Amino acid sequence: MAEHRVTGYKRIGENRYREVIGFLYEDFVVGDVFEHRPGRTVTEADNVLMSMFSMNPSPLHIDAAYGAHTPWGKPIVSSLVTFSIVCGMSVRSTSGRAVANLGWDKVRLPHPVFAGDTLYAESRILAKRLSEKQPTRGIVTCETTGRTSTGNVVLTFERSFLVPTREADTNERAGY
Repeated sequence: MAEHRVTGYKRIGENRYREVIGFLYEDFVVGDVFEHRPGRTVTEADNVLMSMFSMNPSPLHIDAAYGAHTPWGKPIVSSLVTFSIVCGMSVRSTSGRAVANLGWDKVRLPHPVFAGDTLYAESRILAKRLSEKQPTRGIVTCETTGRTSTGNVVLTFERSFLVPTREADTNERAGY
C-alpha cells in the first residue's frame, strides 16, 4: 500500500494553518476510503422544501394521510433530498478542488429515507487517470455510499470529476 499523509491543513506560518478542501490529482490513491462527517439528520422541512423546489408534488413525499396508506405508513423523503445530502457530504474530501463535475453513474436507492433519519456517507476511490484533452488535469472516479445511523444503505452512486495536477493548481500558487 502506498504511504501518504492526509492532513487537511497547510501550514502557512508559525502556529498558523489554513484548511485545505479536497485533493489534487496526485493525492488520490485507488482504494482509499473517506468517511464523511458530520452526519446529517433529515427533517420534514428538508423534504417539503426540496419537493417544492424541484417541482415534485408527489403525495408519496408531502402528504401524511396518503403516506399512511403506503407500505411504509408515512411519507418517504424524496430521493433528491437523499442524493443532495449524501453527495454534498462527499464534496469536501473528494472533489473540493475539482474544476468540473463530469457526471454520476449507477445511482441506486435500495432503502427509503424518512424524516428523522440521520445519514452518513463514505467514498471509495475507484480509478484515476490523466485527462487526454487536458493533460494537467486528472479524472477521478469514486463510489459513494449513504447509510442511515442504523446501517441501512440508502444510496450508492459512482461520480467522476476533473481535478488539477500539482503543476496546474493555480489555487495553490494563489495561496488558497
